[in-house]
Amino acid sequence: MPSSYTTTLGIELMVTGEKSGQWGDITNTNLNIVEQSQGYLSKSIAGGAQTTALTITDGSTATSDARNYIIELTGTITGNQIVTVPDGIEKSYLVFNNTTGAFTVQFKTASGTGPTFTATDKGYKIVYTDGTDVIEVPTTPADGSITSAKLATDAVITSKISALQVTNAKLTNSSITINGVAATLGSSVTIAAGTDWQAVKTTTFTAVAGEGYFVNTNAGAFTVTLPATPTLGDEVSFIDYAGTFDTNNLTVGRNSENIQGSAADLTVATERAGFSLVYTDGTQGWLLANN
Repeated sequence: MPSSYTTTLGIELMVTGEKSGQWGDITNTNLNIVEQSQGYLSKSIAGGAQTTALTITDGSTATSDARNYIIELTGTITGNQIVTVPDGIEKSYLVFNNTTGAFTVQFKTASGTGPTFTATDKGYKIVYTDGTDVIEVPTTPADGSITSAKLATDAVITSKISALQVTNAKLTNSSITINGVAATLGSSVTIAAGTDWQAVKTTTFTAVAGEGYFVNTNAGAFTVTLPATPTLGDEVSFIDYAGTFDTNNLTVGRNSENIQGSAADLTVATERAGFSLVYTDGTQGWLLANN
């Protein structure tokens, strides 16, 4: 009575009393077939639009490229490709599209359907055949999330993570604020360390939080206006540049906020005065930090 073969892997099933003197060789072949079913195949599909058939030959490893588990598709393709595996088998595959060329690659059964790599999809798909079609297995959870644990164990994602780019438009927050300075992600800004001292001021101006000013009233008294809508910790500093605050006073305009708890502007009439104002809240407003 002749041998028969398993449907998926083509392993030879010998009948008791048959194949005298051949059992050793056939068993070794069967073991090699089992090993091949977990193996790797690099398959070139270079060229124009075509169908490349992967096959399984009963009782053979030499002509059974469809038996491998991992299949890497390589080569420069100049047309849309179709790669098929035999009908009637039930098996899983990890298919890696490592071709070059902007064309699609479909992986399917000979008579059924299967998933398609897009023209720009140079990655992998985990699939299985159900005897009729090739079905793709989702590689992310049903809710679309990707956990840190998944990233840590996914070799393909890990290898490509350094090239991953997410545009600002895709983010809920596309900027970050450091020391009061907002910066769009991907841009560069200068963050002042401590007080950012400005060039000498000789006429009316509006102060900016975080800045310090050398103020010269030699030509006449004038007003500096404090920042509008300040927040807790905002600070501005002033120094009498020419020693003339006593003769030509500097007026600090409160800009609707209290100064030292009073709803009145601050007049500075002390020669060589140097002082800082720090904002607290709507009750005390700006308070002297040093003077």
